[in-house]
Amino acid sequence: MNVLLTILLAVQILSALGMIGLILMQHGKGADAGAAFGGGAGSASLFGASGGANFLSRTTAVLAAVFLSCTLGLAYFGNLRAAPSSSSVLEGAAVPVQPAETAQQIPGNTPASTTAPAPAAAGAASQPAGTGAAQIPAK
Repeated sequence: MNVLLTILLAVQILSALGMIGLILMQHGKGADAGAAFGGGAGSASLFGASGGANFLSRTTAVLAAVFLSCTLGLAYFGNLRAAPSSSSVLEGAAVPVQPAETAQQIPGNTPASTTAPAPAAAGAASQPAGTGAAQIPAK
């Protein structure tokens, strides 16, 4: 299935580039008005007086049809993939396990039984011993 999608995508890109080149090579509607007033350079073209416009426009139409069919094919085959599960993305994420030693290395994160008692200061007795607020000196 991936090979088919790759081939369709390559054909679509090539047809798009071909259409861009062919559209840029074509003359606009204003170029015909200039030929009517003496600019007869159109008859000296490679395809004749009007053969180039017909050839370029028909080739552009064929490439547009190829581009459209490749776009429809990519849309159809791209939707044939299996539907993702309805579970959350976070359910499949691994939860990192934090060792107990790492938790004790963080200041203020140690259990109250292992911390040294805070110095007796005014207002320090009302704060819990295991938090970082107990380590801030009072005024």
